[in-house]
Amino acid sequence: MNKIVVIILSSLFSLTMVAQEKKSKNTKVEFKVAGNCEMCEKRVEKAAFSVKGVKSAEWHADHGDIHLIINETKCSAKDVAKAIAAVGHDTEFEKAKDEVYNKLHSCCNYERIE
Repeated sequence: MNKIVVIILSSLFSLTMVAQEKKSKNTKVEFKVAGNCEMCEKRVEKAAFSVKGVKSAEWHADHGDIHLIINETKCSAKDVAKAIAAVGHDTEFEKAKDEVYNKLHSCCNYERIE
């Protein structure tokens, strides 16, 4: 129950940040990314950095948050979320495909919320 409340509150906070009209070259963005371990951390951060415009990406397994600094004139938080979902990790904005999730190492199989 606590997880659901935290996810809902985080979603509302993140959506407020993403909904800003002004585009900036150094915008701090934070959103939830599911994962468990250091392998997840490397995969998530690599996926984030694959998006043009991402200047900094740090995923924290203990909180399940990714902290980004992005150039909003080149990308958005949703662009980064799509890249992360493409490597098997669910985000607030995008769910990973089952086929990709099922290929993750067994220690990376996080609890998925339907």
